[in-house]
Amino acid sequence: MNKTFNYYCDESTHLERDSMPYMLISYVCVPINQVRAHSAYIKRLKEKYYFKGEIKWSNVSKSQYPFYSELIEYFFGMDINFRAVVIEKKKIDNTKEGFSYDDFYFKMYWQLLYHKMDLEHSHNIYLDIKDTCSAKKIEKLGTILKVHFDKIRTIQPIHSYESNLMQLTDLLMGAINYNLRGLNKVIAKTQLIEKIKKQSGMALDNSTRKSENKFNLFFIDLNSEK
Repeated sequence: MNKTFNYYCDESTHLERDSMPYMLISYVCVPINQVRAHSAYIKRLKEKYYFKGEIKWSNVSKSQYPFYSELIEYFFGMDINFRAVVIEKKKIDNTKEGFSYDDFYFKMYWQLLYHKMDLEHSHNIYLDIKDTCSAKKIEKLGTILKVHFDKIRTIQPIHSYESNLMQLTDLLMGAINYNLRGLNKVIAKTQLIEKIKKQSGMALDNSTRKSENKFNLFFIDLNSEK
């Protein structure tokens, strides 16, 4: 039976000259017939904790920790999958002939999506709007992907405030990035990372098995890409 899955994609510290050590590209994936129920539950959770605004890793604080903690429990208890590709930016060789950071960016999106998409099913891909260039980037990504996937129904930019599931991508990805940088300035963030580690059974600093679906991490070995 053909199914349809929605992918809510986001990126973190992905700019070429942002002085950050890692580039992350991630998604949260859910079956389309569950999107409304998950979104409604997260909305009710926000109301329960009088949570205002967007779910963002940058906003995690002591006062909001109970909300974020229960949201993490919900994620691990439900049919929602997460995947992140992690790139150590100092290993990007931009001296290679013909190198383009934009092309590299699209190649990493390919790595994120290609290896976990089931070609027997249909897919909707939503990407967080970052700037005025987002539409052109998404158009190019769509062209690349549709050459190989004939069951991509939609590739569409959306604002993160439009989707609680897109916001969940930001939260999980932000936790991985914060952990990799060894930061521990905010106690609530450290506690949330420890909760994710416990729930996933993972250290969050290396690749998981390729077959891992719930919480899949892929640390790109750029040496193997040469």
